[in-house]
Amino acid sequence: MAAFIRNSYTIKPQKPSKTSIHQLSEWDQIGTVTHMPTIYFYKPSSNWLLKSDAMINTLKESLSRVLVPFYPLAGRLRSIGNSRLELVCNDMGVKLLEAESKFQLKDFGDFSPCPAFEYLIPCVDYTLPFNELPLMLVQLTTFQCGGVSVGLAISHTVADGQGALHFICEWARIARGEPLNKSPYLDRNVFKIDESPVFDHREFNHPPLLLGKSNNYEERKKKTATAMLKLTKEQIEKLKKISCVNNDGRSYTRYEILTGHVWKAACKARGHKPEQPTAIGICVDARKRMKPELPDGYFGNATFDVIAVSTAGEIMSNPLGFASGKIREAIQKVTSEYVTSAVTFLKNQKDLTRFQDLHTLGGVEGPFYGNPNLGVVSWLRLPIYGLDFGWGKEIYMGPGTHDFDGDSLVIPHHDEEGSLVLAICLRVAHMDAFKKYFYEGLV
Repeated sequence: MAAFIRNSYTIKPQKPSKTSIHQLSEWDQIGTVTHMPTIYFYKPSSNWLLKSDAMINTLKESLSRVLVPFYPLAGRLRSIGNSRLELVCNDMGVKLLEAESKFQLKDFGDFSPCPAFEYLIPCVDYTLPFNELPLMLVQLTTFQCGGVSVGLAISHTVADGQGALHFICEWARIARGEPLNKSPYLDRNVFKIDESPVFDHREFNHPPLLLGKSNNYEERKKKTATAMLKLTKEQIEKLKKISCVNNDGRSYTRYEILTGHVWKAACKARGHKPEQPTAIGICVDARKRMKPELPDGYFGNATFDVIAVSTAGEIMSNPLGFASGKIREAIQKVTSEYVTSAVTFLKNQKDLTRFQDLHTLGGVEGPFYGNPNLGVVSWLRLPIYGLDFGWGKEIYMGPGTHDFDGDSLVIPHHDEEGSLVLAICLRVAHMDAFKKYFYEGLV
């Protein structure tokens, strides 16, 4: 075992909050409704290591203070039927674990996600009812070399990546003895609805299946592997030159270029027939796209998933700009009117089960973006680095374990400005071929 738990604490807001019920938006209750794992590794100075309880006490005290403005995280979810939930703000608290490991930081190499991460990030027991699950779990693990890791699992139902990182950054500020920088905006009644949807929301349909298959049950069971693939600034420039300029005269963004490149490499690696339909899931932050824009500090889910669809033959045979163009078209759909129409569509659904991504729990009803599809989430604009609780900034930050075919993240390189990292999970049978096509012409 990579780590063993020494102590477990329940941390509640320093000042009790008023018990209340927060109605969740439809947006909070679709897609990923589980906890999202991330991990930070540190090399603290000897000043912190001299007092064995200094770090855990700092986390305990600062966490109780930051939970005062972010009190919904100390609450619990409750089912209200038809796969819908509400947020009960009752100060039941978050879980903080203190652990030790016989590992050393050097044992993790380049910190690519590995099985040991499972012991460094708090485990969430989804066999329990929703109303018993903490919405946030944290684990401080000390290694033999004196290094530490902070593993986090935060309920995606309560906050998306932007909201979760807002909370984490404010927590670190308070731990360093600084005041709160920006209060969260907690009112979730910001998404309007119309009388009926006015757009065709194909993103809510299940993505394409492999030709000849009536379901994806077998694909969900296939063994997968994870890789962290770096692209230097120079390699990204090469891709930019390959992709050319869009029909509107604007160059493609780094995300559009890289995502198109990933789509093309995956189609080749999976050996698709030209007529194989394939989709790519794209996550768009709607905060600045709404009219009016969502309030600064909005704490909830405001990311909108859209899809680009093509055939493997079109993606593989056309220049990179074709795939990037498909992706841009999908992103440009996300207007205030489109989001309002989508919320209305979801409000009209009797049950949300088929829109909830529960394959992390072994289910088969939610959307599956494995073979022949992909999902590429961007962390390029999120403040994921520089998290300092008082003992210095991290030496590495990344996603926790993710072992579902087609899941991928694009993140900025920790140490090299302009370079990017693709964290991708694919079937074991496809990974080597994917790496080959991913770097083809770039090395």
